[in-house]
Parts: sequence; structure tokens; C-alpha cells
Amino acid sequence: MTPSDSREPAQRSAIVTGAARGIGLAIGARLAADGMLIALWDRDAGQLEEAAQALSAQGATVLAVPVDITDRAHVDRALAQSMEALGQPSVLVNNAAILGRSGPTLDASLDEWKRVFDVNVFGALQCAQAVVPGMVRRGYGRVVNVASIAGKEGNPFAAAYAASKAALISMTKSLGKELAETGVLVNCITPSAADTDIFAVYDQSQRAQLEARLLERVPMKRFVRVEEVAEMAAWLCSVRCSFSTGAVFDISGGRAMY
Repeated sequence: MTPSDSREPAQRSAIVTGAARGIGLAIGARLAADGMLIALWDRDAGQLEEAAQALSAQGATVLAVPVDITDRAHVDRALAQSMEALGQPSVLVNNAAILGRSGPTLDASLDEWKRVFDVNVFGALQCAQAVVPGMVRRGYGRVVNVASIAGKEGNPFAAAYAASKAALISMTKSLGKELAETGVLVNCITPSAADTDIFAVYDQSQRAQLEARLLERVPMKRFVRVEEVAEMAAWLCSVRCSFSTGAVFDISGGRAMY
């Protein structure tokens, strides 16, 4: 029997951050296929508009919202714009992230660590602080944080990124427990590496070395496909997910040991 929740809105809208490309865009497309109205949030306005047009051409109802999630005023404006066009969001996917500098941890500057945490942790927090109270008032919502296997295991030469994803995992667990009786479920996904533009900060030689190191650890010996992450996210964003909250869902090709 499929679980149901009378508080689920008849017409659901979703906000997906970091949605101009890669995993975020794949999640937006998958949720649209489930009939959701999709607000794509990203700071890259040009790429975002192209992504929205592509989904619209496939029949989706999509809104492109340029936003800097590190600025709470931007987040609040983006939420107001999304609600005016698509109604109250019942789903929030915190996917926006940056990789940050690659190099020895002991050589990293505090400013670089702050830049990574501003996007990967505090950006997700500000989106949740803006969006989730409305979900709680309505008694229904789904929050999915896209973390990383690096948050469980650490990644050499990418300590700021790994630490930020560990923080996002912990925040998921804490918020999930806080909201467990409200009808709002909070979960996270920990993918292993996907072949996306997040690696664009590296030159070709650096990227090849990094990719080789990452694939060494994956028993299935390949990158995760963005569509595979999107499929897991779609279940977590749906009414079909009814008894999981504060949980961490692995999708790492066998890399995770816990």
C-alpha cells in the first residue's frame, strides 16, 4: 500500500538550489516528471535560463530564479518570487555547493574555508530558515540536502569541502529530529563523485589526477550518474517517503563503509 498524507498539497512546488546544471538540474527535471512545479535557483543567471527553457520545452512548469544563497536578503526575495509564481513550496532541495581550493590542508587559508562553508553550509541553512517555517505551518514538507561521501570519509587535499559536507550531514540529522513530529521530513544524500562542472576549477592535469584518486575508492569503478542521484532525491521528496527523517542515504557505488 502506498503511504498517503492528507496534508500533502494537491499541487506541489519545489525549490532546487544549484539547479543550473549537473545534479541540481537533474533533480529538477526528475521532480518535474513527477508533476511538481519547479523553481530553479542558481547564481549563474545565463545558464539557469537555458536550463529552465530546456525543461519548459519538455512540458515542465519551471521558474528560473537567479539568487546568491549566501545572502539572506537574496534568499528571501527568491522565495517571494517563487511563491508568487508557483505557490507555497512543499519541497526544498539544498544542492548548491562549491568545491573550493585543492591543496594541503595545512596550507589553506581561513578565508577559503569560510568561502566554502558560506555556500555549502550557511547557504543551505539560510534556505532552510526561509522555506521550512512555512512547511511546518502547513504540516507537510520534504527537505533534501545533497551532501557527499566526502562528508563521511574526508577527502585529501579537499578538506574544506569534506568538512562542509560533514557539517551538512550533521545539520540534516539535527533538523530532522527537531521537526520529526511536524510532517516535515529532512534527509540527505551522500553521492560519490559525479562528472559535473564542479571540477571546472581545476586544469586538465589536476582534474585527471583528482578523478583517478576518486575512482580508485569506488568498487564499481565509475562516477555516479546525475540521473541516479535524482532518482533517489525524487523518492525522498515524495509522499512515498513517510518514515525516514534525519537520515543519510548513500549512493557511492560501494565506497561507503557506513
